[in-house]
Amino acid sequence: MGKVVMYSSVSLDGYISDQQDQPGPLFEWLTGGDVPLDASGELKVSQASFEYTRSYWDQIGVTVVGRHVFDLTEGWDGNPPSGVDHMVVVTHRPPPADWDPEGSFYFVEGIEAAIAAAQELAGSRIVEVAAGDVGGQAFAAGLVDEVRMDVAPVVFGSGKRYFGGVDTQQALGDPQVLVGNRVLHLRYPVLR
Repeated sequence: MGKVVMYSSVSLDGYISDQQDQPGPLFEWLTGGDVPLDASGELKVSQASFEYTRSYWDQIGVTVVGRHVFDLTEGWDGNPPSGVDHMVVVTHRPPPADWDPEGSFYFVEGIEAAIAAAQELAGSRIVEVAAGDVGGQAFAAGLVDEVRMDVAPVVFGSGKRYFGGVDTQQALGDPQVLVGNRVLHLRYPVLR
């Protein structure tokens, strides 16, 4: 099985969105460079961010998100973002009535079941868990192998926390650090 990585862009003070669920300038680094990150040409980053982000994205097989993020994005119109093959949505509610059951989205109740389903779908590829409440639940349950953060130079003061409402202590290993344009890329292995 591939490793489970908790990921998001984050403010300096630990928020993944503001009080209105808006990311504000957290993703400016994705458009502030000169190297295209994907075929759309809309995302352009520094060379350092390209090498870091592109190699990571190419390893992701499945992304796990909560129903709140799914609803906010309107399910990405049925197309998983960033070239990801599958999305697992952690939810107690059924899929939208008009949702294609043969698509790349799987609706699963409970974080343990969601991670297990994602690992089966991903095989040896990475299972990415979106930071926030779902990521915090996976982290607290001991299901996360690595924490990745793209730290943007902004302070929100309040909003949605990177680790959600997690109430646990966990030691992380030494970080790998990469400086990009308007972003600091951090990777921490989770110590077991």
